Amino acid sequence: MHHSLDHVVIAVDDLSRSIEQYRALGFTVYPGGDHQGRSSHNALIMLADGSYLELKAWRSPAPQERWWATLDKSGEGLVDFALLSADPVGELAAARARGLTTLQGPVPGERMRPDGQHVRWTTARHDTGDVPFLCGDITPRNLRVPDDAALMQHANGATGVALITVAVQDLDVTLARWQALLGPDFALPAISDDAALGIRSVRIALAGFDVILQGLTSENSNITLAKHLALRGEGAYEVVLRGTTAKWASPAAEHGFRS
Repeated sequence: MHHSLDHVVIAVDDLSRSIEQYRALGFTVYPGGDHQGRSSHNALIMLADGSYLELKAWRSPAPQERWWATLDKSGEGLVDFALLSADPVGELAAARARGLTTLQGPVPGERMRPDGQHVRWTTARHDTGDVPFLCGDITPRNLRVPDDAALMQHANGATGVALITVAVQDLDVTLARWQALLGPDFALPAISDDAALGIRSVRIALAGFDVILQGLTSENSNITLAKHLALRGEGAYEVVLRGTTAKWASPAAEHGFRS
C-alpha cells in the first residue's frame, strides 16, 4: 500500500466566501465543481507535493454524511484526510480481512467541473475520523487534481503538507485500526506518554508527511485536547504546511492551520 497524502478536507459554510478568504491568505484557489448525486461542491488548493486542500460546502443539509454532521454541530474546520490509493477496492478488502470492519465501501464519487469535465473516483471511508480514508481515481488523476504548475504557486509560499495531528479517543484502539489499514509490514512506532501535557501520542512517518495521533492520558488530562474531542470528536485537528512559517490569520487559524 502506498502511503502518500491525497488531500485534506476542510468543511465550510459558504464556499464562495471561503474561496475569497483563502485567496486573501495567499492561496491560489481553483473551483472544483459539484459532486454528482450529492448537495456538496468544492474548491481545491493544489500543492507542489502532489496533495491538495479541499474546501467543501453543502447547498442543502446532508445528515447522512459525517462531514456535514460535524459542520452542522461544531462549525467549520478540518474534518478528514485521505491517502492516495491505486486500488481502493483491493485495499479495502485487505484491511477488512485484517479486522478493520469499520472501513466501509467502496464508495463511488463523481464531480462535474465548471468546464464540463466529468471526474470519477472511488473511496473507502472509515466510520470515525481517527483513521484516514482511501481515495483512488477512475478517470485520470489530473482531471480531479489539475497538475498545472500555475495553480501550485501560492503567494504565501505553501508547497505541501508536512504534518497532520489527529485527536483520538483511545490511542490503543486507533493504533490497532491503523495497523489493520497499513498492513503487517508497516511498523508503527511506540507510544510516547507526556505526563506534564497529559497526552499520549504516536508520530507516524508516511510518504512525504507525518501524522501525530494524540489521546488523553486520563479523562480531561489535557484541557485543549479534551475540549476538541468533546466539540468535534475524533479526527484531524491541526495541519502544518511546508514553505510558510507566518502565523495564520482567520479563518485558517480557526480551521486548524498551525505554523
